[in-house]
Amino acid sequence: MMTPRILVVEDEAKTRASLKEGLQLEGWNVKTAATGSEAIGLIDGQICDLLVLDWMLPGGDGLEVLRHLRERGNLTPVLMLTARDSVDDRVAGLESGADDYLTKPFAFPELVARSRALLRRHTPGSGHILQCADLKVDTKARMAMRGERQILLTPREVDILEYLLRYQGQIVTREMLERDIWRQSSRFSSLDNVIDVQIMRLRRKVDGDEPVKLIHTHRGLGYRLAKDAE
Repeated sequence: MMTPRILVVEDEAKTRASLKEGLQLEGWNVKTAATGSEAIGLIDGQICDLLVLDWMLPGGDGLEVLRHLRERGNLTPVLMLTARDSVDDRVAGLESGADDYLTKPFAFPELVARSRALLRRHTPGSGHILQCADLKVDTKARMAMRGERQILLTPREVDILEYLLRYQGQIVTREMLERDIWRQSSRFSSLDNVIDVQIMRLRRKVDGDEPVKLIHTHRGLGYRLAKDAE
């Protein structure tokens, strides 16, 4: 199982450092951001398995960050942290796309428990139908459909497409595909050419003559599956 990658977005330095230290002791890979704009830059550039997001932030508040994610099709689970505890505030956070809500001050064990619950809920294998636009993959039947058209895929292509779907809206690097699909932990023998060819074939099968293209290449970064090309 991969080590969970957590992004903590909190403008108060002591709280940010404390959360990072505590979550690292849980065995998780933790990065931090102090502003909304910094958080968006990190999220758009790499995979994150859980976002612990403070509501009140400089450079765009937590709700703006959350809306940015959801509008781009980013389904990363989000745990909102806030001193606001009214029903209206909770509704605003959840309707903006938050998965859970924790009111300050909170007990750290509760934050860990809620984080674990969100990670379990979004762990690969927790649901067997993955979808983006009119593309659906049944991970149990190992079958893909684009609208009413069945896509005939090799086992490796199913693995790659499922991976892209699970991280839709986020850039997936070649290194990630090497590690998680090909199970290669070293870059001594690069699989870049192999991966590029596999993606090209997969794109031909998935997008083909479709008016809406779903698999996008970000030069020098990797690949992204989403409804939009940006």
